[in-house]
Amino acid sequence: MSDTPEPTTPTRPGTGGQDGQIVLAATPIGNLGDASPRLIELMTGADVIAAEDTRRFHHLAQALGVRIPGRVISYHEHNEAVKTAELLDLVRQGLTVLMVSDAGMPAVSDPGFRLVEAAGAEGLLVTAVPGPSAVLTALALSGLPTDRFTFEGFLPRKPGERSGRLAELEKERRTMVFFEAPHRLAPMLRALAEAFGRDRPAAVARELTKMHEEVKRGSLQELLEWAEGQMRGEIAVVVSGAAEDAPSRAVDQVASVQELERGGLRLKDAVAAIAERERVSKRELYAAVLEARR
Repeated sequence: MSDTPEPTTPTRPGTGGQDGQIVLAATPIGNLGDASPRLIELMTGADVIAAEDTRRFHHLAQALGVRIPGRVISYHEHNEAVKTAELLDLVRQGLTVLMVSDAGMPAVSDPGFRLVEAAGAEGLLVTAVPGPSAVLTALALSGLPTDRFTFEGFLPRKPGERSGRLAELEKERRTMVFFEAPHRLAPMLRALAEAFGRDRPAAVARELTKMHEEVKRGSLQELLEWAEGQMRGEIAVVVSGAAEDAPSRAVDQVASVQELERGGLRLKDAVAAIAERERVSKRELYAAVLEARR
């Protein structure tokens, strides 16, 4: 993006009055040095902080040397339905609500989506303070194509449901990013290898931005063998998309035309049907069928 950055922050934490808003703010995924000045400004100025885990948020504030004058409330997947209504009411009163998750960007595989959805439906102001993202960091370090990608979060734990999800993704051509718990990494990689093929390129990113950061690249089979040992830390798995199918050649479709002919279809009609289905030249296919008859 080539837009010139704004010289000042567009948010106005702690103003009250008529400028109520929700601010989604990214928190460090490991290295505390990644906390942005805008995040710290909002931590000290927001009227209310909605945190996925209030204890972890207070630990973050203490580590950053930040005093929190605003009210801190818990907002997680088990109380979203109730707390969303409470937070919206605070915004209607003109307060600034800061939404933070345990690490990274809220609403991305973390609480926050319901709040943004409900606020948007009412036309309430929602903005964001961008910052650390495990998804984008793992993708950038994977060495796999980044021009098109999809974030799939955590795969289902039950083998049957997991297999069904992977079957849906078998032909996915975009690079795929997953999250996984360390004790389930090996079974996940085994399932990926079975679904996508042992040679599919992939990468496992562990403990991103932390002291023991590690990015392992290789085939799914190679990563599976590496992951059989004890794993620790936060993990993201990046998998290359499926390779594009080789374009169909007219000569490869002769048997299909002959099969339609045996079924009673005229040569001209059989060639037209197969050429359209396989996206090959009718003229080349017709010529290939005649050549096969010699």
